[in-house]
Amino acid sequence: MPKSNLSPPNPHPHKNVLIYGCGYLGRELGQQLLCQGWDVCGSTRRRENARNLSNTGIHPIISDWNNTRTLGHLDSFSNVVISVSRSVFSKRDHWETLVLGLQNLLPRISPDARITYISSTGVFHQKEGEWVDETSPTHPNRPSTRSHLAAENLLRKNRLPNSWSILRLAGIYGPNRVPNSRNLTERKPIFADPDSYLNLIHVEDAAQAVIATLERSDQRVYVVSDDRPVLRANYYGFIAKHLGCPEPIFATREAMDTVNTRSSGNKRVWNRRMKKELLPKLRYPTFIEGLTPLLD
Repeated sequence: MPKSNLSPPNPHPHKNVLIYGCGYLGRELGQQLLCQGWDVCGSTRRRENARNLSNTGIHPIISDWNNTRTLGHLDSFSNVVISVSRSVFSKRDHWETLVLGLQNLLPRISPDARITYISSTGVFHQKEGEWVDETSPTHPNRPSTRSHLAAENLLRKNRLPNSWSILRLAGIYGPNRVPNSRNLTERKPIFADPDSYLNLIHVEDAAQAVIATLERSDQRVYVVSDDRPVLRANYYGFIAKHLGCPEPIFATREAMDTVNTRSSGNKRVWNRRMKKELLPKLRYPTFIEGLTPLLD
């Protein structure tokens, strides 16, 4: 990939941020920060996405952390939010994408910058409906979540104390993203156990949690989820009712055993630390408040 000819603007001290991996969450985060007077840059791998970011007011930087030639001019930011995910079309595996990429990026960021790393509640391995929080053990068994956990540890080892936060996000939903709604309208089976728990966070609330970490000066891990884990049967039933669809169809256990599905988890996320230290009141405390305006 050629080096980007898009350089960051002259940022105001302490009110500038680089969103490295400016996708669905990053765009919402960038919009909220722009409304608060921040200078916002967002990285993307593709020039088409760069144009789209520019149209929203986010200054685009074309960069791929697996290509060190594209990692110049990143040391002037006071705040860096890292929100990289592996494309389903990528030829690189999760470890190369998330861990080796972060290893390339960290030396290019100012040692004084505050970093917020976006991880996943998938790092929790529990599958019996247990409650989990920041103190719970983590033994993930999927390549993506093992890589996220390794990236978290890499950040801890390579950054100064009190200069980073790690946010383990539940499933993000919001405008133009209602997971599996197409399966319901097209009467396709959902590969999930209807009696297992789903943990969610609306993209607007997730962005608010990220912004709260930019104001802190400590090192902290947070789980970011709404106030009510929901059984998948109830979640998909709610969507089907609002869309006027028949009851959801769930794949048989035998069929689910043949695929590696993200819906295999079954835990309940307790967000007490987030509510106490970052976001005392959610705009969308449960999926009901969040989904209703999207579906209506």
